[in-house]
Amino acid sequence: MHDTVNINDRFTVAKFAPTSEQIESAARQGFRSIINFQTGEEVKADHMTPDEEARVAGQAGLKYLHQPVDVASLSDELVDRFRSKAAELPTPVLAHCASGKRAAAMVMMHVACEEGMDGDTAIATAQDSGAEIGSSEIEHFVKDYINRRNA
Repeated sequence: MHDTVNINDRFTVAKFAPTSEQIESAARQGFRSIINFQTGEEVKADHMTPDEEARVAGQAGLKYLHQPVDVASLSDELVDRFRSKAAELPTPVLAHCASGKRAAAMVMMHVACEEGMDGDTAIATAQDSGAEIGSSEIEHFVKDYINRRNA
């Protein structure tokens, strides 16, 4: 699948909101779950709503998690809830938002905490894989969250 970044063998981040055809293709490629980080407010006319995406994912045999995230809602509690849910999903997982930046940030916080990375290593790992974390505000939150959880 093009415009994706492999974070590790369990998580791939898509830099786009997938179409129903792309979700079906992801299932054929071996993905077992999909995570949507888009908020309901950012769904465009040419994108599926979270409910529509859940239906398409289910029909394709994928587990589906909708975990809306925006900069204003980013908190330790939100990330902790996401990590708890993500740990239960069958892998490999395709994660997305509109651009892939929030998806990369959320996935990197999960992976870094599981693997005992510090914040700087997690950001470098994301960048080395081709993932973009987003604004300096989000990058700062990602580093701090990981360092607090792995202290």
